[in-house]
Amino acid sequence: MKRMLVICINRADLCEGCMLYPCCSSEKIPWLEKSTVGSGWPCSSIPSAVVRARLQERGVVVRDVKLNGSAASYVLHQDTGLGYKDLDLIFGLNLTDDKTFRVVKDVVLDSLVDFLPPGLSRVSPMTLKEAYVQKLVKVCNDTDRWSLISLSNNTGKNVELKFVDSLRRQFEFSVDSFQIGLDSLLLFDRCSETAMSMSESFHPTVVGESMYGDFQEALGHLRTRTIATHSPEEIRGGGLLKYCHLLVRGFKPDSEAHMKLLQRYMCSRFFIDFPDIGEQQRKLEAYLQNHFNGMEDKRYDCLVTLRHVVDESTVCLMGHERRQTLALISALALRAMAEQNAIPALANITCYYQPAPYVRDVNFSNYYIARVQSPMGNSYSNSYHRTWLPCS
Repeated sequence: MKRMLVICINRADLCEGCMLYPCCSSEKIPWLEKSTVGSGWPCSSIPSAVVRARLQERGVVVRDVKLNGSAASYVLHQDTGLGYKDLDLIFGLNLTDDKTFRVVKDVVLDSLVDFLPPGLSRVSPMTLKEAYVQKLVKVCNDTDRWSLISLSNNTGKNVELKFVDSLRRQFEFSVDSFQIGLDSLLLFDRCSETAMSMSESFHPTVVGESMYGDFQEALGHLRTRTIATHSPEEIRGGGLLKYCHLLVRGFKPDSEAHMKLLQRYMCSRFFIDFPDIGEQQRKLEAYLQNHFNGMEDKRYDCLVTLRHVVDESTVCLMGHERRQTLALISALALRAMAEQNAIPALANITCYYQPAPYVRDVNFSNYYIARVQSPMGNSYSNSYHRTWLPCS
């Protein structure tokens, strides 16, 4: 079993391209598209070499720099249907104290200032933080010591800069477990004083690694759209939402029976991390917004899949908590359907509207769908309990 593999030159070339083409490999994105703070994307113009050099100037030694996550998977195999939205970079270093965490944040913000166009060079780091920093995360405990700075623009394209001392779990599923070392590419760029291009006979050696375990096995899963993981209880959120996302995108479990068992662990960990119904709603809405931007038609399918998995595999909730969560997912699914103007026109479906549109509740939806009652049912009971008015 080999966890690491040398990547051939055409993949390395594409890997280098990922540093410049964060959305697609066919159109280069300017460093800053507009002259107003927060409107363009300076993120792609913060080469990892600049961040690394700045850190070392401040006395922070960087062990290595790696491309991670969906972008690394895209480098290895493009025909998955997933593509990649974010550019995830991992900087390996020693986060010994709070001072090092602060140095990391200052270096990233200072790098942003350097890439601003003329006329905006006096923008303060605080303004840049408000304009471009979507997330600032610091984790420091017995097993994990790392920091995340997520940079974004108004189109939701993110550059995730993760500074890692130790991280026990670095993947969710085998298809997103890849990391590609960029050190040789950075060294090649620094040492090439002339504009020499890489070729089959002249190129740096680039090594890829699968944190899942066997590299070839994980690459096979990526090529065949196979869902595989282990110990999902170690993942924040259990990997539950990513699992449903993969199912909707046409991926299949490597073992149906084994995955049914793992679904229980996914659900249990999800509800441990998000026990409150309000937290669940915020997490679901954020995930749909971040991962289905431009694919709004898939949101309904993902929520329906999620509801099925939660209903089938949740064993850790009380009865009323379970019903509350299922009602939330159903309400979000109906909202997603309504936003796509996709309320089905079927003979056995009736749509009712709520006569008080100002009502705001976590389980409230402007649309309420119910099956038509049988003509043999109790007409008195139906008319007595109906509080919704039929649409004209």
